[in-house]
Order: sequence, then structure tokens, then C-alpha cells
Amino acid sequence: MPYLTRQLESVARRAAREFPAVVLTGPRQSGKTTLFREAFGQSHDYVSLEPPDVRASAAQDPRSFLSLHPPPVIFDEVQYVPELLPYIKEIIDSRRKEKALYLLTGSQNLLLMERVTESLAGRAAMLKLLPLSRREETGKPGRPLVWERTGTRENVKSGSEPIPQLWANLVRGNYPELVTEPSRDVALWHSSYVQTYLERDVRGLRQIGDLSLFQGFLRTLAARSGQLLNLSDVARGIGLVVNTAKAWLAILEATYQVMIVRPYFANLGKRLVKTPKVYFTDTGTLCYLLGLRDPIHAMSGPMAGPIFETAVLSEIMKTLLGRGEEPQLHFFRTSVGSEVDFIVESEGRLIPIEVKSSATPRPEMASDVNAFRRDFPRKAEPGYVVHTGDILLPLGSGVTAIPFTSL
Repeated sequence: MPYLTRQLESVARRAAREFPAVVLTGPRQSGKTTLFREAFGQSHDYVSLEPPDVRASAAQDPRSFLSLHPPPVIFDEVQYVPELLPYIKEIIDSRRKEKALYLLTGSQNLLLMERVTESLAGRAAMLKLLPLSRREETGKPGRPLVWERTGTRENVKSGSEPIPQLWANLVRGNYPELVTEPSRDVALWHSSYVQTYLERDVRGLRQIGDLSLFQGFLRTLAARSGQLLNLSDVARGIGLVVNTAKAWLAILEATYQVMIVRPYFANLGKRLVKTPKVYFTDTGTLCYLLGLRDPIHAMSGPMAGPIFETAVLSEIMKTLLGRGEEPQLHFFRTSVGSEVDFIVESEGRLIPIEVKSSATPRPEMASDVNAFRRDFPRKAEPGYVVHTGDILLPLGSGVTAIPFTSL
């Protein structure tokens, strides 16, 4: 499988020069192992902790296991043997001036973060890797976001993508295996991914007797993607206790299957919505769970808006995480229904972004962005309406319609 340069690679190299340990988390199949082996394969040994016999050996006698695999070393899927972490800390503390001793990957953020915080606080850099961004797919991993660029209109407009191809890409998703092997059966791959994920991660994190009920929960969340998330309604609809729904949502977030976007709060004389929204990390996973296999059906169906919103959110999140940053991203909605899809906080400024699955931007699409800029005259930057078409168009003062490829 050909390697596509990841934006996070340079960050990982820098972190390895500064810390004795680097921990890389992210969903399964997002390319964590490939990134580490590409960047550090010449300098570090590699050990996967996923095979049961290796796992048992490491858990039963951590000291002996670590002496058999001395640093510098990459330990893959370290969440399977968190017992190693205190002993890794001991070795690091005995070699305090050395860097890049241990490079660790993991697919479960929740439990891994707890153990890393306990054992490696101050000794490890924490990085997150999501599936490929469109920047990485097109060979421009370091390209800035649209509001970070300066210069001419041509500098902002990066070219367009035919609408059928755009939607084919959204249905396919951005996992490296599907991007680098375009002949793969997309539906079969996602079916296998969801099943494997259920078997490995869900059962590993929480005892779930009825996996079909959990699949129903997944599909219900997919149908509510981009909407205000009322877990009580979700639980009632499929016959769950609310606390169980909360626990399952926490599992999905901890394993990077979903992203929770929370509302932006401010001291305004308006009643603001406080309920979060849920989005799936990958548009391909979302389309699979919605039963959408054909790009034309996805583009023309009622879920076109949420699917395209997911693509925009995902691209922003991947770009910021790829720099080693923690994204500050929200939505804004008043109780009377005025809403901006995404608010990106950057250096104390607010960038409002509206997302439209239409290819024909119109001035009225900028109304909520304009209202937001009036509410926050000192902090709000010029805003954007991201659409599926190919034109860059001013929609009045301070709002520009841009193609998805220009994001």
C-alpha cells in the first residue's frame, strides 16, 4: 500500500526530539502504525501488542518483556497492556536525558489517556491521528485553512472537483486503505470495519450482551448526525436505559468513531441552545450506517446536508490535529433558531462557517453568519459559506462562498 505523507509526521518527529515518549492515538486503520514505521522504522524496533500471546507475556512479566524489547522501540496498540506503562516510566526516569525511547500507539483514547496521565505525565507527548484529510490525499498536507491565507483571489481558490466525484469520495470515506486502493469494495470494507470494531473495541470496553441493539444505536445516531442530540429520545426509540446510551456514546467518542460538537456560549442577551451535536468522524462510516451506497442517492437524499457538514467538520479537525493542536470548534444556535454550523476559535478570534450542500451559493445563505458577526463585532472574523460547487463568490460584506476544495 503506497504511503501518503501525513501532516502529523513532522509533528511526531519534533515531539520525538523533545520527549522520551510519544503517544499516538486515533481510530483503528487511520494509519498510526504506518506513520510511526515510516518516520522511525530505521531507528526503532517494532512490537505489536495485539497478538494474545504477546499480550499475555507482557502482562504477566512486564520487566522481562521490556528487557527483551529495549528502547528505542515502537509498541503498537499499547491499550491492550496498560500494565507496561509504570515500568516504562521507571526506565524513562532512569534515562532522563534521552529522547524518543518509547513510541506508543493506541485506539482507545479514554482508558489509555487515564493510564498515560497516571504513569507518563510530563514524559510523553500526546498526538491524535484521524483518517486522511483531503489535503493529504492530494499531496498538500501542510496547506493552510482558507482564513489563514493571504493574497489574491486565485490564492484562495484551489480549483474544483466535479460534484459526482465529490460525492463518490464522501461515500467512500477517508481511511487510508480505501484511498490508496480505489478498487476495494467500499460497502464490504465498511461492513467489515464496523463488525471488527464492535467485536474488538466495544466488547473490550464494556460488556454488551446484544450487539444488534448496539448496531441499532449506531444507526440511530447516524440518522441524527448534525442534529441536536437528545439522548433520552435516542434511548427511548430503541428501548435503552439513558445511562446505557450515555455509556455507549462515551465508547464511540473514546474510540474516535464520533465527534461531539458543543455550542459556543457567550454573555449575550439571548437564550442559547446548550445541547451538543454528534457527528461521525468519517463520512464513509456515516454513509454506510445510513444505508447509502450510491453517491447520487447520498447527494439527492435528505441526509445530504449532514453528510457534507461532516466532511467540512472532519477536514477542519484533521488539519488542526495534524499540527498537534487541540481544535477549539463549536456551533452557535439561539433558542429562536438562528444558527451557524461551525465556529472556529483561532488566536482569540471567531471564524463563522456555514455549510450548504447546494452547488449554487446565494446571498441569503449568509444571513446567519452576518447575524453572528453583528452579535460579536469585536471577535468575529469574516465568515464563509462552504458549498459543493466550483465558484468563489462574495455574499456581501464579510462573507464569502467557497468550494469545499478551497477550505
